Amino acid sequence: MNDSGPFHVQETAADELRLTVLGTRGSMAICRKDCMVFGGSTSCYLVQAGEDSLFLDAGSGLLSAPTDFPNPPLILISHLHLDHLLGLGMYPRLVMPGARTDVLLPAKNQQEAQDMLDGLYAPPYWPVSLKQYRGDVRIDALHFPLRHGCLTVEGIKGSHPGDCVIFKVRCGGKSLVYATDFEPNIQSFARLAAFAHGTDLLLYDGQYTDEEYEKRKGFGHSTAKMGIELMKRCGVKRMLLVHHAPESNDEELLRREAALGRSDIRFAREGDVIRI
Repeated sequence: MNDSGPFHVQETAADELRLTVLGTRGSMAICRKDCMVFGGSTSCYLVQAGEDSLFLDAGSGLLSAPTDFPNPPLILISHLHLDHLLGLGMYPRLVMPGARTDVLLPAKNQQEAQDMLDGLYAPPYWPVSLKQYRGDVRIDALHFPLRHGCLTVEGIKGSHPGDCVIFKVRCGGKSLVYATDFEPNIQSFARLAAFAHGTDLLLYDGQYTDEEYEKRKGFGHSTAKMGIELMKRCGVKRMLLVHHAPESNDEELLRREAALGRSDIRFAREGDVIRI
């Protein structure tokens, strides 16, 4: 990413956070000429610090992710809706013999986590289960706080049909919060504001315009306006709006971004790299 202002990429120390946007489309992957700026791959974000790496969600953006890491990566799943799992079965690392990858998802225990993924990645919906892949694929339930090398991960319950985990990733005094698929109510808004207080970067669901939201209340998504109110409440330094609707093209998203007139808020683009 080559923009100026708070999102400009600069050299940082190895123990600081780096976020790479691999996919930021919501609901369904798309491929259209009018969506080349923001991309059409669904939710997947790579967070790195030093030699440690984790993915936030495993949408179709995971297909373009690197496979070679100094330390085995984690894949953290916020919830089990298909757009957040589309890339998992085709991620090349999972078929690399001996390559360990841990996949953690909201579940009561390891067996429930395995059963949940087998509901999608197993016959008749997929040729084989993930545990049959040649890589060392380890599936387990999410438990917080989670420590992965120099990265610490915390989580809270969001507000979305079927539930969704909101993640906070910390390292070296820096932090980011990932709040995808979030439709605030009084309780969940206050909970997220406390959880995200003072964070350096907030990834926030901005799928709808204010007008669209009035017609889609209860669908489990939010707006840029709600995200801005959250920034005011909790002192977030920068906000990246994510989970773009499949019908929102480049022209519309660029117009919505420009209308905000703020250098500390950006609509996420596939390929963005942000150092914190």
